[in-house]
Amino acid sequence: MKKFYRVLAYVKPYKGYAGLNILFNFLTVIFSLFSFALLIPFLNLLFSINKLVTAKPEVHLNTKSMLEYLNYHISQIIIRDGKVQALVFICVIILASFLLRNLSRFFAMYFMANVRVGAVKGIRNDIYSKLLILPISFFSSHKKGDIISRVTTDVQEVEYSIMNYIEMIVRDPITIIVYLAFMISISPKLTFFVLLILPATGLIIGRIGKSLRKQSKIGQSRYGGLLATIEESISGLRIIKALNAINYSDKNFKQFNEHYAKILIWIYRRRDLASPLSEFLSSVVIVVLLWFGGQMVLSNSPGIQAADFITYIVVFSQIIPPAKTFTQGFYSIQKGIASAERIFEILDAEELIEEKTNALAIKSFNKEIEYRQVSFKYENDLVLNNISLKIPKGKIIAVVGESGAGKSTLVDLLPRFYDVSEGALFIDGIDIRDYRIDHLRKLIGIVSQDTILFNDTIFSNIAFGIADVSEDAVVAAAKVANAHDFIIQMENGYQTNIGDRGLKMSGGQRQRISIARAVLANPPILILDEATSSLDTESEKLVQEALYNIMCERTTVIIAHRLSTIKHADEIVVMKQGKIVERGTHNELIKLNGAYKRLNDLQSFA
Repeated sequence: MKKFYRVLAYVKPYKGYAGLNILFNFLTVIFSLFSFALLIPFLNLLFSINKLVTAKPEVHLNTKSMLEYLNYHISQIIIRDGKVQALVFICVIILASFLLRNLSRFFAMYFMANVRVGAVKGIRNDIYSKLLILPISFFSSHKKGDIISRVTTDVQEVEYSIMNYIEMIVRDPITIIVYLAFMISISPKLTFFVLLILPATGLIIGRIGKSLRKQSKIGQSRYGGLLATIEESISGLRIIKALNAINYSDKNFKQFNEHYAKILIWIYRRRDLASPLSEFLSSVVIVVLLWFGGQMVLSNSPGIQAADFITYIVVFSQIIPPAKTFTQGFYSIQKGIASAERIFEILDAEELIEEKTNALAIKSFNKEIEYRQVSFKYENDLVLNNISLKIPKGKIIAVVGESGAGKSTLVDLLPRFYDVSEGALFIDGIDIRDYRIDHLRKLIGIVSQDTILFNDTIFSNIAFGIADVSEDAVVAAAKVANAHDFIIQMENGYQTNIGDRGLKMSGGQRQRISIARAVLANPPILILDEATSSLDTESEKLVQEALYNIMCERTTVIIAHRLSTIKHADEIVVMKQGKIVERGTHNELIKLNGAYKRLNDLQSFA
């Protein structure tokens, strides 16, 4: 139940509302019980069982005293106005009790809404914040669809299965305890008999609920896989159609969906068993109670009369709905805990990139970047092996090599997307792990091959992450990136929505929007990760011009696929199998007649 208590921790900020909910639930129970307690004098009056009470009894805080005092008042009304008027009085009191009961119930639900919605809001906020700070490696090892399922479906399941029943945790036990106390005051012997029977029914229900939780977690995991399959199919639809793999993909999805459907059927059948099972077991208890209590009344057992027994049965019948709700809630909570476990797997995921408590601020880049004997591995195999490299301020450094040589990993270490496995990386002579992460990343602008744009306006995409930016600043950045001309020709100019991932624009246009974003951020260090490799010749020329514009007076690290674009670099670093094998200017490397010359010849031949 630890996961359940963790979910309840999100209720803490709303404890004031929770307290009001408990108060009004308590009043609901009291007014309900009072209305049922009036049945005893009503039945006694109706059947003329009790003698009229003329002496005013003393008032004590117990059921017997209250009923005696009520009998006294009813007797006085009968003496003064007759039995019909006494009946009217009882009916008015019962009606008033039910009115107050329902008002209390409304206010209990009114305040519970703040608790339920607020707690779920807190869970969503925490899981989204956690996703933003988790290392890139986490997303490499988890399917995107499964992560989305945890943030959406699992949180929704917690809201439905736990938060909807959280009130039940307080309300129903209060109801049962208060009603049991009233039942004990009427007949301790009957109530003791009831308490012997009820635990057996709870044990049966509990065993079924335990198996439900395990299967629910499997079901949620399968649903995450289902979402992942859909997401991958939509993203790769062009390839699916091109390879004529529609039937193949359709068959795989249907098989996955069939397995998920079977688990759901099992879960629903077990969950739906809760209500009829608890109702049947409650009926068994009532029948046994009728038999046992009926014998006591018929044998004129002391302490219980027919009116008392009828009221006792009515009050006991009112215990059944909260007990039934508690049972349904128990099943539902077991299902919700399975979803909570999947949520907490993300919230508890290790933050490999951690900021020191006394991290240093860094506002500017003044001297150099240094990789000092840096090695890195994702799991077991080394991706970078003993890399030593200095990048002086203002220089343009190009990194080239075959696919898998470790080029992208080399630059990903700089903004701390990953941390080095061995060695250290320094900016201005200080280990970057000693800096505040947000300050470090503010120094670095990244333009990658895979342009990341959002389903928003051009203005918002360029100004992404920057607060209170002026339109003039955005326009100036777009002009530097050679993007202004095509932007103003669009339907709504800078306020044009670019669609999902910017698919309403061409690749070259998307890339120039990305460059404009980097220009607006004005970082002193720029990383260009194969920024032009996927563009046609005309788009590449425009993007290349934009890149030249922003590289001026900036320290730039370029990962290049096309060697023709980096001939101007101050130094070219050639990598192979995670090591630096050559370094120098374009002309120096050509003269070496080594790995760089071979890459250059292959591209010239192509």
